[in-house]
Amino acid sequence: MPEPRSHDMLPTPLPDAVRAALLAPMVDQHCCGVRRDDTTRSGFEQLIGEGGTPAPPGTTHFDTPAGAAIRRWCAPVLGLEPHASATVYLSRRADLGAAEVNRRLLRGAGVSAFLVDTGLDVPALLSPAEMGRLGSAAADEIVRLEQVEQDVAEAGLPAADYAGMLRDELAARAARATALKSVAAHRCGLGFDPSRPSRGSVIAAAGRRLADPKSRLDDPVLVRHLLWAAVDVARERGLPLQFHCGLSGWGLSGWGLSGGGLSGNGLSGIGVGHLADPALLTGFVRALAPLGVPVVLLHCYPYHRQAAYLAAVFPHVYVDAGPAVAHTAAGSAHVLRELLELAPFHKQMYGSGCHGAAELCFLAALCHRRGLAHVLADRIGEGEWSQADAARIAHMIGSGNARRVYRL
Repeated sequence: MPEPRSHDMLPTPLPDAVRAALLAPMVDQHCCGVRRDDTTRSGFEQLIGEGGTPAPPGTTHFDTPAGAAIRRWCAPVLGLEPHASATVYLSRRADLGAAEVNRRLLRGAGVSAFLVDTGLDVPALLSPAEMGRLGSAAADEIVRLEQVEQDVAEAGLPAADYAGMLRDELAARAARATALKSVAAHRCGLGFDPSRPSRGSVIAAAGRRLADPKSRLDDPVLVRHLLWAAVDVARERGLPLQFHCGLSGWGLSGWGLSGGGLSGNGLSGIGVGHLADPALLTGFVRALAPLGVPVVLLHCYPYHRQAAYLAAVFPHVYVDAGPAVAHTAAGSAHVLRELLELAPFHKQMYGSGCHGAAELCFLAALCHRRGLAHVLADRIGEGEWSQADAARIAHMIGSGNARRVYRL
C-alpha cells in the first residue's frame, strides 16, 4: 500500500482545478534540518514544543495543536491508525528508525525543493543535500549571516581587518547559496537605525567585539554593518535577504539537540517580544527599495498582519506564515486567511520553518494545503473568486512565487 502523503488529505469538496493546484509539489522556501538520529521521548517532545522546553511535570507536548495533529496525520505515514497514542506513536517511530521516519515524512510533504537554513551548525541535523535526498527533492542552502560573522570574529584578526574579511567571507558563502538570512530580531531587535554605519564606528565596535569573540553578536552597530554588507553581496548576486520575525523562540533549550542552548547559533528565545515585529523594519525596507534586493519576512506570527501590510506597500517585500501553520494545525486556515486579507497573492510563499522533527515539515505542508483549501473554498462559495483565480493563487503561494524570487 502506498504511504500516505499530505497530498491525500485535503478537505472536500473542491473544484478539480483547485485541488490539482493544491496537490502540486511545493517549494519550502525556508526550513532547517531535521535530526538524523533517534531521540528519547523527552527529546522528541522538546522538538515539537514551540518553546523547545520540556512540558511541565505531569503534562505532555502531545496535548498541543501540533501534538494532536502528529497523532492524527503523521501516525498513518508511519503505518499506524489515526489518533494512535503518543506511546504507540513513539514506539513505532523508534522501531522504524530516524532515517526511515525522516524519509517517509519528508517525502510525504510533497515538496519539490527545500531551501535549508544551515546557520544552526549542529551535527545532529541533516544537511541540505541529505534533506533533498530523503525528501526526493532539490535542496539549496540559505546562509545565516550571524553564523558567518561568528566565524569571522573567532578567526583572530585585528579590528581594522574585520569589515574586509567579513565582506569576503559573505561573498564566498553566497556563491553557493540561494538566499541570505538574518536573525537580527533575536540579537538587537528589528527597530535598529536603518542607516549604514560609518567605518570608524564599525572599527570601534569590532574592537570591543573581538575582545570576546566567542560571545554572541548583539552590538547594534555591527548588526547594522552585517546587514548592509549582506545587502551589497545580495545585490551583486541577485539573492533575496530573509529576516526571521515574530515571537518564534524555538531553541530555548536546544530543540533537544544537545541538551544545551543554541544561543550561540542565533536563537535566543522570545525575550525580545515586540522588538521582533516586522513593522519595525519599515525604515530599513524603505532604504532597500531602490536597490532591487528582495526582502522576505519569515514566520512573523503573531505579527503576520503587519508583515502582510509591508508586502502590500513595498514591491520588494514578501512574506510566509512559517511554522505557525504547523503549530496552529487545525487552526491554520485562520492564519492564512489573515495573510490573504491584505498581502498581494504574488508576495506570499510557503515555508515550513521546520526544525529538528520531520513531523513538523510534514505537518506544515499538510496544514498549509488544508488551511488554504478551506480559505479558497470559502472565497469561491461566496462568489468572490473564480475557480481559475483560486487555482492560480494556490499555485503562486505553493511554488510559483518562490521559483521566481529565488530563481529556481
